[in-house]
Amino acid sequence: MTDIDESMDWQGNELRCADCSNQALLDAKRCQIRHACVHDRYAKRIDRFFEWNPELAVKYLVHPYFEVRAVAAKHVDLFHLPRLINDPDETVRWSAAQRLPPRYLLLMRADPDREVRIRVASRLEECHLGSMMKDMDYYVRQIVAMRLPTGMLILMMHDTDPEVRLTVAKRIGDEWLVKMSCDEDARVRIEVVRRIDGGQLHLLLRDPDWRVRYEVADRIPEKHLAQMSADDDSVVRKLVASRLAQGKDVQEAQIFSVV
Repeated sequence: MTDIDESMDWQGNELRCADCSNQALLDAKRCQIRHACVHDRYAKRIDRFFEWNPELAVKYLVHPYFEVRAVAAKHVDLFHLPRLINDPDETVRWSAAQRLPPRYLLLMRADPDREVRIRVASRLEECHLGSMMKDMDYYVRQIVAMRLPTGMLILMMHDTDPEVRLTVAKRIGDEWLVKMSCDEDARVRIEVVRRIDGGQLHLLLRDPDWRVRYEVADRIPEKHLAQMSADDDSVVRKLVASRLAQGKDVQEAQIFSVV
């Protein structure tokens, strides 16, 4: 017998329709063993049962098998869904967090499971995200940085995780980019260089990382470009030389056009 053919409950006991309390559903063809059965240990079969009988989901919110409660959370009416906010199993709470009205998500911001908090941070109204800026998990904070109103991102510029700061650098207002130009992570500084006003790029032309200087050399106004012609890195020097040559060619072309 394969996994596909077997019909076992969550405790490993073989299922038999003759022993089931849902005889009326069976007679009405609203459940089917090995296909749509709430007592089966396979989530797909449980899910199919509730697809056929969504009105019964509330009855199973206290079922001892977490998978039944988690799947029931997908189908139960929103009025009863808050009952699962403090469910002992994180899978159930995660399932509930997918559908809970925003006001109830406020009660789950400090959930002990990171996956639940990730889901909460993804759905919480933007005006309430500030309370999750200091979450212990970097990915939760990164999601917060992705969704937080831009005016509040200054509060996350110095986050301990570089991935979070990189996300901040991609969204923060232009007027704050200079403040992030000294970030210890080169990827953050590269993002700053790509977004910052060209007139401020000279602040980074001596950056210790050649990748940052390369981005600077690609965008910096020509009046500052010559300062990079003796850069320590050959790739940067090549780009600088190329841009200087192009600028010279343009100047000569303009002169000849006047003559």
